[in-house]
Amino acid sequence: MALLEIREYGKDDVLLKTCKPVKELTPRLKTLIEDMFETMYDADGVGLAAPQVGVLRRICVIDIGEGPVTLINPEVIETSGEQTGNEGCLSVPGKTGIVTRPNYAKVKALNENMEEFIVEGEELMARALLHEIDHLDGHIYTEKVEGKLYDVDTFAEEYEKDQEQAQQ
Repeated sequence: MALLEIREYGKDDVLLKTCKPVKELTPRLKTLIEDMFETMYDADGVGLAAPQVGVLRRICVIDIGEGPVTLINPEVIETSGEQTGNEGCLSVPGKTGIVTRPNYAKVKALNENMEEFIVEGEELMARALLHEIDHLDGHIYTEKVEGKLYDVDTFAEEYEKDQEQAQQ
């Protein structure tokens, strides 16, 4: 296993491209998935999509603390509700912003054995699923940010200050 270079928004156009479906899970793609998990864990992330490591394939990995999930050719089949919260991305290091997304997501995908399965999630899992699938379609969370991007280290105080100013 190896750590992969995480591509950064504004520095690499690969993040803005649509990924190709996986037709066959080759040994090379199996290694990619293992390396993606290792890279995600090393970077303290909860999700990572293949274009974030320079590969234009419809693969993403997620682990919100409930165990690893591999999604190959994921497809959102249902969403509902709404949540607004702080969101960040390994490809936009040091930044965070407020994003509204569905509170529930149901996704159909293939696992590492190319078997179809359904994954459902609420709150953080729904956010992670939708965030990573956006990457596969060439979209970055910054497109959905309400207001401005904040520095991760000063988010709480900057956001509170902005909210106070907006109420005046």
